[in-house]
Amino acid sequence: MISFVLPTRNRHERLAATLDALGGLTLGSAAEVIVADNASDIPVRAPRALANGLPVRVLRLDHNAGAAARNSAVEAASPDAAWIIMLDDDSHPVEAFEPFSATVDRLTALDPTVGAVMADIHLPASGCRESGGLPEVFIGCGVAIRREAFLGAGGYDPAFNYYAEEYDLAARFLGKGWGIRFDPAFRVHHHKVDTGRDMDLILGRLIRNNGWVMQRYAPGSMRREALREQRRRYRQIAEKEHALAGFRLGLDELRRTLRAQPRRPLLREAWNRFTGLAHARAAVNLAWRERPFFSVALVEPGKNAWAVERALGEVCFEAGVELTTADQAEAVVIGTLSPGPMLDAGARWAARGCRVITPWLDARAVPATGREHAGPFRFSRAA
Repeated sequence: MISFVLPTRNRHERLAATLDALGGLTLGSAAEVIVADNASDIPVRAPRALANGLPVRVLRLDHNAGAAARNSAVEAASPDAAWIIMLDDDSHPVEAFEPFSATVDRLTALDPTVGAVMADIHLPASGCRESGGLPEVFIGCGVAIRREAFLGAGGYDPAFNYYAEEYDLAARFLGKGWGIRFDPAFRVHHHKVDTGRDMDLILGRLIRNNGWVMQRYAPGSMRREALREQRRRYRQIAEKEHALAGFRLGLDELRRTLRAQPRRPLLREAWNRFTGLAHARAAVNLAWRERPFFSVALVEPGKNAWAVERALGEVCFEAGVELTTADQAEAVVIGTLSPGPMLDAGARWAARGCRVITPWLDARAVPATGREHAGPFRFSRAA
């Protein structure tokens, strides 16, 4: 059995559209929908069952718990629900390649050490994929999580509210030995609206929460550098978004609260998986072994570009590969480890006729066009 879990607050029309979409899915096994109402001003009302027979329950919370509302919903889920499909009130799976029941079948057949499976999340309004996340850091609006792993890791930390809460939870998964995978046939549409967002609030949360994650999980020798990288990245974003005031407030709060964060440093192997470095190394090395290249360019740097640069630098040093510009290189390496932007950038460069290396082996299962599934999906592991 599976449970669809989605938190909501004061977005009744959007929630109704999402429930309608869930009612159109093909389900081959028992399932349920649990809506966590984050204390909406007007309490959420939902049908008892959707068009496909999916039963719906509304869990009314007495306060706005943010992302942690998911914790209450998971605890309220049927004890028979082995997997939780985490969504937002504006995201839902689509049957782009196959009935949704096929995704459920793959989840059921997974190795028991896999704790979560990320969806391929698309933004229909822009035609792009969702940004955020890393090869083993999922995004809350489109991920299947094993209920046992979620409860064992303690669920979402309420202190985060929103932003980077998935990083915190994914780090705990890796620390406890749970793997996180990607299924390109598990397609989710996120009807995200960016207008009206308070960028000062967002940048403040981003620097504070990501700083907490680094403080909690970075190995001792890497903690300071990891914190510096977060400050550099989010200051650049704040400048671009004209949100330096919010960034500074968030940075001040981070400094006040840093020492209070519980230290749970990951082992080096788990940390390299968490940051994506292990995935970048595996992908770049495999590309070289399969078809050696003697000149290469790093293009479209983004999230954790430093890890891609390090993996690429190791190959360049060991194999005598020249790092050059895109117009002179035999191959280009996408310089971000955020799955959505990585896949979109890979498609753009492939359309130019370039040899493209995406720094994540699971990305090889996604066709460059993104229009059709590449065939039976197989999960891969980073070296």
